[in-house]
Amino acid sequence: MLKSMTGFGRCEIANEDRKITVEMKSVNHRYCDISIKLPKKLSFYEAAIRNLLKQSIGRGKVDVYITYEDYTENNICVKYNAELARAYYNNLEKMSKEFAIENDIRVSSLSRYPEVFTLEEQAIDEEKLWSIIEEAVSKATKQFIEARISEGENLKRDILAKLNVMLELIDYIEMRSPEIVTEYRNKLMAKVNELLGDTKIDESILATEVTIYADKICVDEETVRLKSHIKNMKETLIESDNVGRKLDFIAQEMNREANTILSKANDLAVTNKAIDLKTEIEKVREQIQNIE
Repeated sequence: MLKSMTGFGRCEIANEDRKITVEMKSVNHRYCDISIKLPKKLSFYEAAIRNLLKQSIGRGKVDVYITYEDYTENNICVKYNAELARAYYNNLEKMSKEFAIENDIRVSSLSRYPEVFTLEEQAIDEEKLWSIIEEAVSKATKQFIEARISEGENLKRDILAKLNVMLELIDYIEMRSPEIVTEYRNKLMAKVNELLGDTKIDESILATEVTIYADKICVDEETVRLKSHIKNMKETLIESDNVGRKLDFIAQEMNREANTILSKANDLAVTNKAIDLKTEIEKVREQIQNIE
């Protein structure tokens, strides 16, 4: 299914312990460029998140923002360093005896010495936390892909409409080409009659001249190839996925054929239609830049 490279997705999962929010947005890019911004506490999961995203995203500059709020009050514990407290106390006793002064140390005083009491964050259940992150990322990605598909359908309709306009222009050029040859032959005959009057001219000479001219302005090969490219692009738009690069290549080939038609054009009407054809091809190429 055709997808645009622009999209947005968001998911928020919250319970009594924590809240995780995932937001995704993307713009056009030649390759798949995923940037993930998440709290340092969750950096351990970055590689797994990236692998999860790459399963669904082929191209585009994708920015992913993940926020994490922890509501638990019991994930911090106080650690008592008994050995260190004993060392502090023993040294204070030693000082008291050495200097013959009273040891007035109290528990409250001893507790304030460095590292006697420390706060430690309890270990996170990594597997449980990952299941929540994975769910949030997956749901945000689903919404993100749906947005890309919706925009991709709009792009497909627009490109198909432009391809039909191109077919109409090609049909006119094909219809007009024989008329140009006939008009050239008539003009040539009129000029000969004007210059030679009643003098007879060899018809084979006239036919050769007309044939050379017809070959010079003939665009049959170009119009046939253009129609083939248009057919190929329509089939690719309808049947394929992740086709942005292929469509861009087809559009380049279409532009090449249109340039040849324009260079061969020796008629104002054909020239104008060839210019319109190039304009439509350029519009198609601009839209293709948005396709994954």
